[in-house]
Amino acid sequence: MNLIMFDGPQRDHLLPLTFTRPVSELRTGILTIREKWEIRLEAKATHLTQPYLSALFPLKSAKENLLVNGAVCPDMRLLAKVIELKKGQGLFSGEHLIAAFLEEGRIADVMNPENLERIQFEPEVTFINKPWDIFSKNGDQLERDYNLLTEGRTSQPISDTNTIIGDRIFLEEGAVVEAAILNSTSGPIYIGKDAEVMEGSIVRGGFALCEHSQLKLGSKIYGPTTVGPHSKVGGEVNNSVITGYSNKGHDGFLGNSVLGEWCNIGADSNTSNLKNNYDEVKLWNYGRGGFDRTGLQFCGLIMGDHSKCGINTMFNTGTVVGVSANIYGSGFPRNFVPSFAWGGASGFTEYRVDKAIQTMDRVMGRRGLSVTPEIQVMIEHIYKETAKFRNFS
Repeated sequence: MNLIMFDGPQRDHLLPLTFTRPVSELRTGILTIREKWEIRLEAKATHLTQPYLSALFPLKSAKENLLVNGAVCPDMRLLAKVIELKKGQGLFSGEHLIAAFLEEGRIADVMNPENLERIQFEPEVTFINKPWDIFSKNGDQLERDYNLLTEGRTSQPISDTNTIIGDRIFLEEGAVVEAAILNSTSGPIYIGKDAEVMEGSIVRGGFALCEHSQLKLGSKIYGPTTVGPHSKVGGEVNNSVITGYSNKGHDGFLGNSVLGEWCNIGADSNTSNLKNNYDEVKLWNYGRGGFDRTGLQFCGLIMGDHSKCGINTMFNTGTVVGVSANIYGSGFPRNFVPSFAWGGASGFTEYRVDKAIQTMDRVMGRRGLSVTPEIQVMIEHIYKETAKFRNFS
């Protein structure tokens, strides 16, 4: 089976997180959406995504192809219907295409669903439609991924220096957890390969610490929260997803938030996740060019890849920060910070793209990686695409 994950109409509403990746590379629960499908279908996926991302996430087609909407999280009932699809058929939830089985010459039909033979799927489907779905649905996805990854397996031994409450804790090979409090009664706790929970940390599940990630001394984690891979976290975190290579290494609060890759939160920075009047939080939506009603009372920070903030930064409730922004200074910055913005509450200037790429290369170099020509093309495209939002004069 040749598996292709395609970007559906949700892509533009998931910006800035999808500026730098296909939709299926978003992580919610323990796994990315792509990984959830790959494991269940026992197949490796490629991507049908934006042209400027195709060098980093190439498409591999075959004579016969199963195309799956990258915003859909699978479950067993859905999976059973997907694998029953015949050539030319599309599986729909209402008007939304979930998956299609197509010959090589018809792959583009996923962008023209009216060309497909419609098969309707009536049960509820988990779509990641907006950025806040990533943390709002993280608890359910943690449960599903934990069961998928641990079924029939035995955890590595848990050191008796820890205080254990509940029995849904799984440590992968090389995981180190010492002198911590782990409470899995409200959700499972998964500690990935070569990850570390340092002494004094307090964790209430659900929680996933993905491979090569680290909880710093005395961290306080409320679930459902996901960290990593290759991330470091300290201070207090509640119901958030901190994705690969991003760090919040010091004290400060982060709640009901999503951080992209290669982000850094300065020491003692705090995110407001509740308005003083307890009103519904609105969040900037690139797809509609305005603010969305989230239906949520709790919503914090959405931060795109390679963005950073200085020490003691204060983020207002429902703040969206684009790609490669640098925020610092006293006071609350605006609740929509464009990509390649440099500044804070007192105002912003444009962060030159060549300087931004130099910084990215230094940051990635600390992890043995670098800005490849393909990444540079992607970043330069994002810089040009987002120029219209940088009206700082």
